[in-house]
Amino acid sequence: MHEIKIGTLVSIDNVRKVMPKLIPHGFETFSITFWETTGDWDLELLAKDVKEILKGTDCRISCLSIFGNPLLDTDKGLGARKSWEKLINVAHLFGTDLVTGFAGRLTDQPVEESIPKFKEVFTPLVEQAKEKGVRIAFENCNMDGDWYRGDWNIAFSPKAWEMMFEAVPYDNIGLQWEPCHQMVQLVDPIPQLRKWADKIFAVHGKDATIAWDIVKEKGICGNDTFVWHRTPGFGDTNWTDVITILRMAGFKGTIDIEGWHDPVYKDELEYTGQVYALNYLKNCRGGEFVQNYESEEVRI
Repeated sequence: MHEIKIGTLVSIDNVRKVMPKLIPHGFETFSITFWETTGDWDLELLAKDVKEILKGTDCRISCLSIFGNPLLDTDKGLGARKSWEKLINVAHLFGTDLVTGFAGRLTDQPVEESIPKFKEVFTPLVEQAKEKGVRIAFENCNMDGDWYRGDWNIAFSPKAWEMMFEAVPYDNIGLQWEPCHQMVQLVDPIPQLRKWADKIFAVHGKDATIAWDIVKEKGICGNDTFVWHRTPGFGDTNWTDVITILRMAGFKGTIDIEGWHDPVYKDELEYTGQVYALNYLKNCRGGEFVQNYESEEVRI
């Protein structure tokens, strides 16, 4: 049952104070997240602290994540590139082989205009990662952008993925996928997952609820909210199907819950919702493992 592990995202500021409190609830992995850059964090010292926190447990670090825009030639953009490089170099100290984040974007340009810069920036990073046995994956969040304008991230559309993977054609580059980011675009995540499962290295455990009555009556351009980000177990996605498709594709990665978005399970209910999601996803995974009896055979 544990080929696919269930965990949660923890921001860098909360690693030391939150991780020890969450471990007893049964979280199996932690994804450590930075925002635009890794800043002044001493990553080697942090890795030592993380190892001490996880010592004597079955938990592990699933990935290190950086959510800046590395395609911009600004101080923050250059800082994001340097942060990717740093995380690739220290990933092994955290016991992970996966670094994830945004692919970046040239601001308010069509997606295809960013591809040459994406190739320029990520080819050496992916090659560096390959030498170190590290994989790179891009989250599929559009950050309120579309094909023609936006900021932060081009990796939100299957067409963009095709262009990205053609521009940087390495087997250690893939996706950090979640159904929510497709559902807010009114995309059914299941057929997309079937097609792209072999390129998915990690999954963010975030769901969505679509108010189809509002969509059908008022469309998506008015002032009525038609979709909400949800914690798994409270949204529209059939996570049993998601995990089944991943298993059939040979996926052995993690599903890390991305909290702090649910309109109901928030504030004092945040971790109530996250622990519910943890147990829900474990049930979707098949529940408790039961060892087969070697002497038993089933014949039809």
